[in-house]
Amino acid sequence: MKRIGIIGGLGPEATIDYYRIITESYLKKQEGQNYPDVIIYSMNLKELFRMAESKEWPQVVDWLLEGITSLHRAGADFALISANTPHIVFDEVRTLSPVPMLSIVEETLTVVEEQGLKKVGLMGTKFTMQSDFYQKTFSTKGIEIVVPNGDEQQYIHTKLEEEIGLGQIIEKTRKDLLKIVKRMIGNAAIEGLILGCTELPLILTKEEFGIPFLNTTKIHAESAVRYSLSED
Repeated sequence: MKRIGIIGGLGPEATIDYYRIITESYLKKQEGQNYPDVIIYSMNLKELFRMAESKEWPQVVDWLLEGITSLHRAGADFALISANTPHIVFDEVRTLSPVPMLSIVEETLTVVEEQGLKKVGLMGTKFTMQSDFYQKTFSTKGIEIVVPNGDEQQYIHTKLEEEIGLGQIIEKTRKDLLKIVKRMIGNAAIEGLILGCTELPLILTKEEFGIPFLNTTKIHAESAVRYSLSED
């Protein structure tokens, strides 16, 4: 098997979820005979947000590469970043990485294509929702991305930073998030919702309103297991 390297801590709760899903998926595929080799390099979420607020994207690239280089030196055969926001600079990072990189956006696109969806909503941090890295990738397959309005984006970002990312799951927040989803279905006719922050599956734990909720954490983690076990 290929040893999995994870840039974690972005945030810590999602990193725990990644490890759990990877371990469970690997054990299932190996029929309980083996456990995966996983290396986690936990980085500082606040530092990422500080650089993102200032749009210091070249610094984010260098910062992520430091972590990926550490994973490489520790023996990782490939790496993934356990968060959506850093994928704003994923192409630059992948080009400079000493190991192959697995994109959360590309893996999610594969699932969306398999489900035949043509218009999907995207929730995440304000950096993810205000950027276009999902749109660029999905538009190559003729799939439209719809994001919440400005006030909704700020609400989602604040709750991710001040509650969900800290492990605080509050029912009122869950209901408010679902109101945003319902509005997007009514106003924009979205056919599915990308949980484009790896903390969102911690609070939106099941599909609602008859549309698929695409758990990017699960998609990415299970893809890592498949790649780890592949012959490529």
